[in-house]
Amino acid sequence: MAQKTIWESFLSPVVRFLIDEEKLQRYALSIDWEEESNRFRSADVTIPAYYKQNFHGITGGYLNSSAAVSYDPITEYALPPNEAWVRQALIDAVKVQPRRILDLGCGTGSTTLMLKQTFPQAEVIGLDLSPYMLVRAEDKARIANLNIIWRHGNAAQTSFPDASFDLVTASLLFHETPSAVTQAILQESFRLLVAGGQVLILDGNQKTLRQLDWPNDIFEEPYIREYAADSVDARMGAAGFKEVRTEDVWWIHQVSSGIKPTLITGSAMQATVRQYSEGSIDSTIDNNDLEGLGSPAFGITV
Repeated sequence: MAQKTIWESFLSPVVRFLIDEEKLQRYALSIDWEEESNRFRSADVTIPAYYKQNFHGITGGYLNSSAAVSYDPITEYALPPNEAWVRQALIDAVKVQPRRILDLGCGTGSTTLMLKQTFPQAEVIGLDLSPYMLVRAEDKARIANLNIIWRHGNAAQTSFPDASFDLVTASLLFHETPSAVTQAILQESFRLLVAGGQVLILDGNQKTLRQLDWPNDIFEEPYIREYAADSVDARMGAAGFKEVRTEDVWWIHQVSSGIKPTLITGSAMQATVRQYSEGSIDSTIDNNDLEGLGSPAFGITV
């Protein structure tokens, strides 16, 4: 018998105590997940092998409705000191005036919604490999009355044309991808940005994570050690970005920023064509309020 993780044996029961599971269950049953996810599912999207494994103790990772229903309530307690504050750090780091924004690996759309609230005139697109997460994201946007485009797709191989976005973001994505995929996503971001455009990456603090050896044991994060040993700054530089800078957020998180230069060197241009092939937000979040709109970004109703 496989040994249970700390999450399964201890932390999961604690979080379950804090969450109203009856409300979650009612919400889960209120949606025909297969029918709704089929509206997003694209036949052109191939799910890479790394994405099909377990994440956060959920068999099959994000490719099921259980992940979409449970992600927000769990993340509320997994992003100390406050989820909205942490995500707001990415919003505060935006230095451009975006007309088109792409949020890669958008999940249930928490950061995507905040981007649209902050830049209401911009066209905002959220892209994710899981059509189930997109169902949840669309529902949150509908309740918040926000016009956001949701797309099923691979952040490393999007179908968008060159130089079509002013801002590309990714929140809590890179610690769940192999390093080669991380590099491919940054190279794709470089390709997608206009000259002078900005990429922003919010994720775990790599310096802090290097000193820890338990996050994967707790949360079942198969790539977090690889992420901790890596450097987002170095990978941004390798993709061609300039003015690369990472700032700590509450010691355990970080926001990394890079700018696509207006003059692209030959080496940077080569980096963009490499392709990966698989081998002001309310600080009170109530992701658990499934019967009322507890927050414009996170509340849901049935």
